[in-house]
Amino acid sequence: MRRVASGIMALAAVVAVGACASATPREPAPGQAEFLVFYANGRQHEAEAAVERAGGSTYSAETKLGYLLAGGSGTGFEEAVGADPSVVGVSPDRQIGFATARPRTARPDTSDTATSDTATSGIGSSGRFPDEQSFTKARGEPLAGRQWDMRMIGADRANAKAPGTKKVLVGVIDTGVDGKHPDLAPNFNRELSRNFVTDRPKDDYGETLDGPCEASDCKDPVDADDDGHGTHVASTIASPINGIGIAGVAPGVQIVNIRAGQDSGFFFLKPSLDALTYAGDIGVDVVNMSYYVDPWLYNCAANKADSKKQQLEQRAIITGMQRALDYARQKGVTLVSALGNGSTDLGRPTVDKQSPGYPKGDERTRQIDNSCLNVPAESNGVISVSAVGPSGRKAIYSDYGEEQTDVSAPGGDALDGEGVKVTRTILAAAPERVLRAAGRIDAKGEPKGADVVKDCKNGVCSYYQYLEGTSMASPHAAGVAAILVSRFGKPGRGGLELAPATTEELLFKTATPKSCPTPRQYVYKSFGQSETHACEGGEADNGFYGHGIVDAWKAATP
Repeated sequence: MRRVASGIMALAAVVAVGACASATPREPAPGQAEFLVFYANGRQHEAEAAVERAGGSTYSAETKLGYLLAGGSGTGFEEAVGADPSVVGVSPDRQIGFATARPRTARPDTSDTATSDTATSGIGSSGRFPDEQSFTKARGEPLAGRQWDMRMIGADRANAKAPGTKKVLVGVIDTGVDGKHPDLAPNFNRELSRNFVTDRPKDDYGETLDGPCEASDCKDPVDADDDGHGTHVASTIASPINGIGIAGVAPGVQIVNIRAGQDSGFFFLKPSLDALTYAGDIGVDVVNMSYYVDPWLYNCAANKADSKKQQLEQRAIITGMQRALDYARQKGVTLVSALGNGSTDLGRPTVDKQSPGYPKGDERTRQIDNSCLNVPAESNGVISVSAVGPSGRKAIYSDYGEEQTDVSAPGGDALDGEGVKVTRTILAAAPERVLRAAGRIDAKGEPKGADVVKDCKNGVCSYYQYLEGTSMASPHAAGVAAILVSRFGKPGRGGLELAPATTEELLFKTATPKSCPTPRQYVYKSFGQSETHACEGGEADNGFYGHGIVDAWKAATP
């Protein structure tokens, strides 16, 4: 059953046509590139005049977030516009960021089932099932025994007591969602889902980016995911209890695909802004953002290592995304983000070797400091999530930081134990077409390795894939947030409403506190090498685990 009120549908139709309220409607002139020009409060007309003086043209204005869509040409256009005091940032309307998942297909273990050390080593409030068979029987899903992550956070018991309600909408801002996947379709809201992305076959250098368009207009339908990342995220949040495959953290809530990512995993700035605005406008309760925004891994407003043009772009990302996040939060959206996979203390970054990450090949090494931000993980009002492995330790790849980490959640870590085991990562739904394209299943539909699992019922088969990353941790937290909204939300716009500040407070209070390791200088060892991560803070709030590991069972009970 889909929860779609006629008023919501009417609003969704308006938003889908375009979020921009055009003050001076016109088309960009031939040969002009497109830019997002962010202006200071109350200074829209001054910014438009600055665009005109720079030889450009303003053809639309998004007054909700305070930016112009402008056309301009010439190498000095951005600098000329950005020099005006009414302008706070200028960004090309192009790709930024990439998804924070790490597929674990290299050196997988050869077993088809989770071994005892991965199936029973959870640390949360729910370690009551001693083996895979009893866990599967209790949860009722064929592959539940492989979900050490759900056992760690108490989702096994929470599912029975508080699975969430269809009145709660969780927006997945990602690469799309396979809404036809048998283990997602019952909870997928196709009517409210939107795709704010147009596929790009080639990048700016003519190299393959998204590849050939699947749709004639290069705009995929709202129930498609040609990357697989968003489907995995959505499955962790809300795969239903239906006797197929797995169950998510909140198997009773609805998933809304609010696509902002390319097939290739890159993200445009404008689709990210549009996605957050749309989420706020239609009454979404929680959004999951398992990606970082910008071609810059770190956005620096005034880094001397960057040109003026580059500084203006980064300022636009910081300002634009903060405005969009604030807009959504003021509309009642709880914002959840992956922290990142750089193995970095985000409170003490020193070097960025990955920026600008688009087009590929433009990367360079630059010195940075703590004034530079990973967006949206370090944006205000966002719940940022670090990742843990089956033993409960912070995953080796997970970013961390005393100021940055709000909570932690299972994200998987194939290196968390003796050797390398794919079953220490997170199992969730995967689109069959994506697995075929990647060569992970054969012509007969059989998995080629332990990283892919097949489950069939009544002649219909579903596929699942093991992935690790803070991308996989974040949806666990989003699912717990959805349980909290289901329990404590009051009737309101879009179904139920719960103030994001209240949801955040409850999420922190119900998390299981976890202290820094002893010694605090924790040494990770793998493949004959070692690296040290320093954990700061007390048990109640520290750089590895924040306020603790999210706990679905505590969220589901008084």
